[in-house]
Amino acid sequence: MWFLINPYIYTTWEAEQYLVSCDRDADKIYIHDGITGTITDSFSSPSTIPTWVVVDNSWNLISCDIGTDIIYVHSWLTSTISSTFSSPATNITWLWIDRSWNLLSVDNATDTIYIHSWVTSTITNSFSSPANNPTWVTTDESDNIISCDNQSWVNKIFIHSWKTSTISSSFAAPWTSVTWVAVDADNNLICCENTTDKIYKYNWISSTITDSFASPSTNPFWVWVQF
Repeated sequence: MWFLINPYIYTTWEAEQYLVSCDRDADKIYIHDGITGTITDSFSSPSTIPTWVVVDNSWNLISCDIGTDIIYVHSWLTSTISSTFSSPATNITWLWIDRSWNLLSVDNATDTIYIHSWVTSTITNSFSSPANNPTWVTTDESDNIISCDNQSWVNKIFIHSWKTSTISSSFAAPWTSVTWVAVDADNNLICCENTTDKIYKYNWISSTITDSFASPSTNPFWVWVQF
């Protein structure tokens, strides 16, 4: 299961948040009740090796398959696929929607971060990741990219200067297999780790962990908070 959080899909800051997660062993996408382990809905992913999901500004789910290297645009939060396009590389492990509603993707075969033009296959910019096994990226409230490398000898979270390769700070991840990070509406970092099968909440964009809880399955890969 991968985990991701997007603080930019909302009507007001007080709107209800809910989690969308995916399990690539079961090939399923789950809709949670708030930020809890309670599942309100689920459906099969469009392919057999789902690696992430995000939601665009029209509340459409976007998912990716690492086996087919295809990005799927769903019709709202359902299994219906409205369009597809090829990913920019052969081992896409992550997607994100920034404040300008552009898709960001990461390939950990080429160690490259890609910035798309909206939710399309058109690439407007790309740059090398700060380490050689990038697993995810997200953006904070100022649209600075946050990325992670989960190889045991690196195992760091990197804070970029805006959407560039320049690193403004970094700190150690909580365990050796962090598979996803995201930022909530209060600019707190949230990450998922599939050695301990836990989701961790931080105090702002820092190494301080304020809370953690078990994921709903034994192979957590990503999470998304929708509000």
